[in-house]
Amino acid sequence: MAAYRRSNIEYDSRSGGFFTKKHKGRPPAQAEGSRSKWKKNDASNTRSRFDADVLWSETSSQSRSRSVPFIKRHERPGYTKGKPYSHPARASKKGGVKKKFVRVTVYNHPNYDESRLLNTLQKASRVPFTPLEWQYYGTRVHFFVDDPIAVEALKDASKTLKARDNIKVVVFTPTPPQPFDAMKDEDIEHFKNCMQKRYDRSQMAMDLKALRSDPDLVANHVDLILNRQSNMIAMLNIIEDNVPELLSLNLSSNKLFKLDDMSPIEIKARKLKILNLSNNLLRSERELDKIRSLKLEELWLEGNPLCQIFRDKSLYISAIRERFPKLLRLDGEELPPPISFGLEGPTELPPCKGSYFENDEAKTLVLQFLQRYYSYYDGEDRQGLLNVYHEEACCSLYLSTAARQQNVEHSTWGYYRRSRNIRTIKDLAKLLKLLKHKRLNIVGFLNELPRTQHNLNSFVVDLSFQTSSLLCFVVHGVFKEVSKSSRNIVRAFSRTFIAVPDSEVGLLLLNDELFIRNALHDEIKSALSTPAPTPSGSPGHHDMVQAFILFSGMNSDWSQACLQENDWDLDKASQIFLNLKAEGKIPDVAFIK
Repeated sequence: MAAYRRSNIEYDSRSGGFFTKKHKGRPPAQAEGSRSKWKKNDASNTRSRFDADVLWSETSSQSRSRSVPFIKRHERPGYTKGKPYSHPARASKKGGVKKKFVRVTVYNHPNYDESRLLNTLQKASRVPFTPLEWQYYGTRVHFFVDDPIAVEALKDASKTLKARDNIKVVVFTPTPPQPFDAMKDEDIEHFKNCMQKRYDRSQMAMDLKALRSDPDLVANHVDLILNRQSNMIAMLNIIEDNVPELLSLNLSSNKLFKLDDMSPIEIKARKLKILNLSNNLLRSERELDKIRSLKLEELWLEGNPLCQIFRDKSLYISAIRERFPKLLRLDGEELPPPISFGLEGPTELPPCKGSYFENDEAKTLVLQFLQRYYSYYDGEDRQGLLNVYHEEACCSLYLSTAARQQNVEHSTWGYYRRSRNIRTIKDLAKLLKLLKHKRLNIVGFLNELPRTQHNLNSFVVDLSFQTSSLLCFVVHGVFKEVSKSSRNIVRAFSRTFIAVPDSEVGLLLLNDELFIRNALHDEIKSALSTPAPTPSGSPGHHDMVQAFILFSGMNSDWSQACLQENDWDLDKASQIFLNLKAEGKIPDVAFIK
């Protein structure tokens, strides 16, 4: 197919470009009297087109050239042998220009691995290209190309790939994302003062009607539009920091046409029961899906275009109540009580019961191992981990689907390309490659991951299996990335260890499975909280205190005092703690945090 198309492309030296040659053959069947007219119009149109081309090229001050998708590399304008190719449009501008990336989507590829699929596309396009940000989404593959010649070649190869390999290639230029403009500190302060004046403490109600025309904001030249992401986020943060007990919120007459940025309100104002969104520009009830996690009892929507799309009031009530089952009042009118069969259970999960160990001996062994392991893992150099892995150990990493969708971040991309997800990777060779075997390979693999700082207070350890020769335990917790590019991103993890006892180091790891996901709001707050200070400036003492808190369950003051009295000997302090606890000599105040 590609060869057939190329035979119909001819060069026009007068315009410096290419045009498609028309196929020879009879014209479409027409009436008897109109055939001569068809020929005459065709000739005149062809002549006028070429005359226009000649005039255009003569009046142009510079000859224009157009890159051809199938032109050979050494014949391209601007190519010099031995030097990297530079596109003329980029090289002609001093100071460099920002590259324009084009996204390419490949559909219905028959479970090709990355290298095989890439070779197939390269052969079909006949123009070398470098794929950037290679991403899998089920049966789709996305990547970006910054060479316009390669983009045109991939477009032309699409039909050939569809017919021969059942691969569909779609090329389009993505819409550039809107930049996030954070509010200035002084504007946030004015906004906070405005919200303070509009807050009714007796009713726990906030009236933010027609915010943009507020006299104080106008006088201070603060242009507040809640459709802007930065303004909506600022409002939610002020509510969370100052009035988390808010019960009623009035956002009427603010010209809201979307609620995407309002979705975190469930976390910011957990007790919200009354919400007024009247006289805005909401066009569909589907916008309410962004905030349907709220347990609203009263909602106002009158004056929005979405109220006009329902044929009768019952459909309107049904659509809104589908999203807010506990709603009692809509637009100021009482609703019939919701139908309930009394089967609804508790809406909150029971609290976590903490770590589980079969006995105190196993608890001491595992927690001392974790303290030593993460002191190596969070250090500048992870070579110390060579002492905790068995010579024949295995290790693998998995990234959750939600975290994988955030691969625009450099640090997440570092995890994503090493993730061994057997649900999305079908190539056996790639699965075996991502499974790290042998101690040296494992430590080299862990050294490539972003630098971290684990919060030992967040650890929950479950000892699921124990014999005299084997232990299996799972560690849940959060960590913070401390590299410059990651901006202190907090993530949650679950790590499964299978270990064997060792007389020298306590435990040697046979298997290590690391699963990483996005951290929840409460987990992020606990990770970012300041740890209890210690008199010693040594980071080793601080880690030891955190490990002893996790082991003993005592608060930081008592744990630190116990370690200091035993000259910072963790084993000795642990043994004395167990003896005193067995005798009942440790007061209850030691366990109050």
